[in-house]
Amino acid sequence: MSFRLAACSAAVLVAAALPASAQTAGAQVRPNAGSDAGALARAVQNPVANLISLPFQNNTNFDYGPNGHTQNILNIQPVVPIEVTPDWNLITRTILPVISQPALQPGEGTTFGLGATQASFFLSPARPGHVIWGAGAVVQAPTTTDQNLGSNVWGGGPTFVALTMQGPWVIGGLVNNIWSFGGNDRTRYNTLTFQPFINYNFPESRGTYLSFSPIVTANWEARSGQQWTVPLGLAAGQIFKIGEQPINAQLGAYYNVVHPDIGPTWQVRFQVALLFPK
Repeated sequence: MSFRLAACSAAVLVAAALPASAQTAGAQVRPNAGSDAGALARAVQNPVANLISLPFQNNTNFDYGPNGHTQNILNIQPVVPIEVTPDWNLITRTILPVISQPALQPGEGTTFGLGATQASFFLSPARPGHVIWGAGAVVQAPTTTDQNLGSNVWGGGPTFVALTMQGPWVIGGLVNNIWSFGGNDRTRYNTLTFQPFINYNFPESRGTYLSFSPIVTANWEARSGQQWTVPLGLAAGQIFKIGEQPINAQLGAYYNVVHPDIGPTWQVRFQVALLFPK
C-alpha cells in the first residue's frame, strides 16, 4: 500500500468515525457539560462516556532500538458513541498511528508512515450504576505502509473496560488481547494491552486533573524476557475552550521499569482532544 493511499484511507476512517448524525444518549455527561469543565474532565476519563471526541495523542519514545534513537508515534483516536437502544450504547474507539521509526538494522534509514489501525467496539449500559462497564471486540486492520511499521495481517480479539467514579476520583482499567488471523513468523502477532487509570480531579479548580494511566503491553510472540513493557509515570490535564470549542490537553512522562532490549526507556505523552458534548 502506498503512503498516499494509506493517508486517504486514514482520512476516510476519521471522517466515518465522526458522523454528523451520531447520537450521544445517556446520562454519563450532564446536559450542561458543554460549559462545565469539571463534568467534561470526568467524561473524558471514562472510555465509554457518551461524548464524541477527537484526540491526537503524541508519544515520543526515547532510547529506542539498539542505537538508542528516538521513536515518535502520533495516534489519531476518534471516539464516537451510538445509541443502539434506550438502554444500550455502542462506543467506537479507533486508533490510527502515524509513526516515525528509527533504523533498527545497519544501513536502514528512518521509516515514516502509518501503522496498523485498531478499532474497538464496546457495548455499554446507557444508565450504569456505581460501576460503569463496556465489553466487546477489537479489530486490527493492516493499514501499515511499511513492514517496519507493523504487520500486514488482519487480527482481532476481546476487549473490556470497567471503572467507578467516587467523589474527585475516577478509577478503572481497560484490557484487550489481539491475535493475528494467520500470518508467518514475521507478520504473526499475539499482544495484550492493559491500561489501568487513576485520575484525581481538583474540586477547587474545575477541569484540572492528575492522571496515572500507564499502557502496559505484552508481546506473547517474543521470547522470554522480551515480552513485557511496564511504564510508571504521571500526567496532568486541563479542560479549556478556544472560542466555543472545548479542548482537553494533557502532558505526562513515563519511565519503562520493564521493557525489551530494543524498547524505549522513557516516554513523553502529549495529547490534545477536541470535545463535542451534546
